[in-house]
Amino acid sequence: MKLTARDVMVKEFNTIEQSAPVEDAVRMILKGKPRETGYKTVSVMVMDKHGELAGVVSMFDILYHLRPPILNFIGDSINFPEKELNSFIERFKGLNVAQIMNSPVRYISPDTDLMVIIDRMVKEKSRRLPVVENSKVIGIVYLAEVFCHLCKDWLKLDLK
Repeated sequence: MKLTARDVMVKEFNTIEQSAPVEDAVRMILKGKPRETGYKTVSVMVMDKHGELAGVVSMFDILYHLRPPILNFIGDSINFPEKELNSFIERFKGLNVAQIMNSPVRYISPDTDLMVIIDRMVKEKSRRLPVVENSKVIGIVYLAEVFCHLCKDWLKLDLK
């Protein structure tokens, strides 16, 4: 039996508008519910004003933009006093989702073969691929779900 994105995608996911404050995305990720496999979602799909996928904001994106930009140039050999960290947090709070989201987003169709998905996730070091049909996100394939789907049958485990 051929497995596709439709067979392993998660149909319940959070979305947020591009213009929303970063704090809303942070809150959504912090309050995210664990999925059936027990893994917690660490990203939110970002939608444009037409309800189409515009980007993704993840825990990684938040931490990347929260840290001082100077670290992009000088490396990690610098120490920051706590008051400076607080100033970066305050600056970060003023951003909106569009300013920190990852875009453009690579996505797949619901009929994409599971082995193609695995190959793409491995090559691109991707943890998630939105599933798009008729310009609308209908699900997300997460690396953890692909792994669990394949390995539970192989090891004959019940993950529930």
